[in-house]
Order: sequence, then C-alpha cells, then structure tokens
Amino acid sequence: MAGTATTSDGGVVDRVYRVLRAIPTWVLWLIVVIWSLPTLSVFINSFRTRDAQRSRAWWTTTGDELTFDNYQSIFESSATSSLGDSLLNSMAISLPATIIPISIAAFAAYAFAWIDFKGRKGLFIATVSLLAIPLQVALIPLLQLYVGGAHVTLPWIDKTVTLIPDFGLVNTTTAVWLTHTGFAMPFAIFLLHNYISSLPRDVFEAARIDGADHFTIFWRLVLPLSVPVLAAFAIFQFLWTWNDYLIANTMAGTNPDAIPTTILIANLAGDFGMNEHLLPAAAFVQAFVPLVVFFALQRYFVRGILAGSVKG
Repeated sequence: MAGTATTSDGGVVDRVYRVLRAIPTWVLWLIVVIWSLPTLSVFINSFRTRDAQRSRAWWTTTGDELTFDNYQSIFESSATSSLGDSLLNSMAISLPATIIPISIAAFAAYAFAWIDFKGRKGLFIATVSLLAIPLQVALIPLLQLYVGGAHVTLPWIDKTVTLIPDFGLVNTTTAVWLTHTGFAMPFAIFLLHNYISSLPRDVFEAARIDGADHFTIFWRLVLPLSVPVLAAFAIFQFLWTWNDYLIANTMAGTNPDAIPTTILIANLAGDFGMNEHLLPAAAFVQAFVPLVVFFALQRYFVRGILAGSVKG
C-alpha cells in the first residue's frame, strides 16, 4: 500500500506539471504581472512623499520625485525608533513557532504512521479534530492562563489545587509563540503524517532487519526523505506567524518592548493618519524577510504540499 501511495503521489505531481506545461507561457507571465502589481505599488509608494501619494497614482511616478526620506523616518524618528526592535521581536516569535511544531510533529507523525500502539487511530483522529477549534475562542482563556496560571478549587476539602503556576508570560514574546505552537501542532501532525505514511514500507522493513530501532529509522531515513514536506510546512507556519496580528496583539499588545512589526505598522499612521505615508516603507521592510524565506524554500513547496495528498 505504501508503494502504491508513493506512485500515486508522484503521478499527481506529474499531472500538475503536465497541466502547467500545457498553459501558454504568456498566460503564466500575465498572471505573475497581475499578482505582482500590489507589491510593486507598495514598493514605489515607499519612495514617494506624502503629498505625492495623496495627489497622484503610483504609476505616474517620475524618477525625480523618488526619495529615501520615508525609510529614514521609520528608522530614525523617535516615534518609530522601535522598528528594529520589532523586527527582532517578530523573529523571536516566528523562529520558535516554526521550529518547535516541526520538531514535535515529526516525531508524532512517525509514531502515528509506523508505530503500532493501542489507541493509535483514536488518538490520531482526536488530534486532527483539533483543527476544527476556532483560534479566536481560545485566546481569552489562554491569556487568563498566562496571567494567573490554572487553579482548581476542591470544595469537599476546601482547598485550591494549582495545576499550572503563574509563569508571568503575559505581554512577552514567549506567550505569542507558545500560542502559535499549540495551534500549529494539529495541522503539522496531519500534514507530516500524510507524507510519512506514504513512504515505502520496504525501506523500513530493510532497516529493521539490519537492526535499526525506531529512532535510528526516524533520524537516518524519515527526516532526509521528508525534507520537502518539512520545508512546505515551514513556509506556511513562518509566513503565518510573521504576518500575524491578532494573537500578538492579544498576548503582548500592551508591551511596547514585545510587539512585532505587524502591531507597530498598524500604529505607525499616528493620530488622524498623519503619518500614513510611512506605511508603504514600513510594510515593505516587514515583507522582505518572508519573501526571502519563500524564495529560499519554494522549490520544495509544490512537492511537499502534493506529496501524500493521494493515498492508494
């Protein structure tokens, strides 16, 4: 079955490539141009003054009106002096929230796929069903957990038992990436399980005959073969955490030393939008890191998403 799944997955990728090759090149380039227009407009407006942005469309820009004043302002102005710190905060949130789910979910996905233990199917279904829980309904309970911990009162003995102590996580970047990690885990396990379960069974059986235990098989075989799906999830998770506003604003929005760039940019316009001309420059700085991550890993993207999507 595993070999059939692998063949089916490869067939899906081949069919996708054949469909893309059948599309005329000019159509693909037209889609690329249309899709890139918003980014191009932000990039050009980031070099334009406030009056130019308000009075003329971005495609009428001439070379003599371009200036670096907006970039200088967002890095040097006293009102926006924390832009560099906010970029570090975004990195401090995105890296743990990407690496930790991948690390834990890879072990869990291998266990669900190739280790036969009691209750495996039920536990996997319960884990995947967590995808149905809306993120918004858990934010306030999690915030209360970060503020004061978790306590249970036992009335029959008139005593309060502390389940989780107060670690003082509120208004810290730790609270933000912990929340992202928890909500990313079900999807990560689901995605990695679909891929790992489609790997050839013969490879694992040969490794067991040679005396390899589960950890050796996971470290020497599964991880190297799972690079495409790991990279695909890393792209999804990093982009999601880097561009997140809701969780960061809920968990750390009142601490100016812990806010990421998304919150800083949202507050950058100032009172009555007086500094709105600085938003394109700040947005382009904020978008630079995700663009680098995506283009660095994009060769794995299609393979990682499609692999394991069809099982025989």
